Amino acid sequence: MNDDIGAEPQLAEIGEMSGSLAQRVYQSLRDAILTLEYMPGSVIRKSYICQQLGVSRQPVSEAIARLSSEGLVDVIPQSATRVSRFSVGDLRESSFLREAVELAAVERVAANRTEEQLAQLVRMVRLQELLLEDGDHAGFYQADEDLHALLMELTGFPGVVATAASVSIPLKRARLAILPEPGRPAEVIAEHRAIIDAIREQDVTAAREAMRHHLGQLMSRIEPLERERPELFHQIRERP
Repeated sequence: MNDDIGAEPQLAEIGEMSGSLAQRVYQSLRDAILTLEYMPGSVIRKSYICQQLGVSRQPVSEAIARLSSEGLVDVIPQSATRVSRFSVGDLRESSFLREAVELAAVERVAANRTEEQLAQLVRMVRLQELLLEDGDHAGFYQADEDLHALLMELTGFPGVVATAASVSIPLKRARLAILPEPGRPAEVIAEHRAIIDAIREQDVTAAREAMRHHLGQLMSRIEPLERERPELFHQIRERP
């Protein structure tokens, strides 16, 4: 996470990534945006990217066009290309969709889980505890992502993983922005434990309510973040 909007990020090397050159450039830029190495509102300079990744302008242009279609980049003709700022309306909509998917998923997992699946979930939470103890915030965030992805996978419906990931794109950066809040990582672990405890007991109602509480914490923190860091947000509030 790079807290300076004006700073240029260190982009991930693309040499060992799979896919076409444009795909690899896209992945490197997308990772930098979603991990807040590129902060919302940051200017994206093609010349810098070409220099960092050792590529021509064509694959960079293709990657930026793709990121724009995902709502992660704002391309304004005759002006600067910038990383999209947070949109409160988009965050609310994404949160609504994510909740619909993940509540249904956790109900299904709680009702049908196996001992091996439970052990997988317990190990994931334990990993988060160890990463927090080590002060590895990037690893902690990734483990958080992995735990939610595992829950989606355990539904047995392959499309659920992709659907949950797609509807959560606007939330990924916001989640990372609030994790440094003092005490929040420890709260996340406690919330995850409550979800896993309900799944252990195969208590569908408790699992659903624990997940609802957990997911609800993000939007409750967005307005304070907007007050503290208004430069990260669109200044027009799109929806009431």
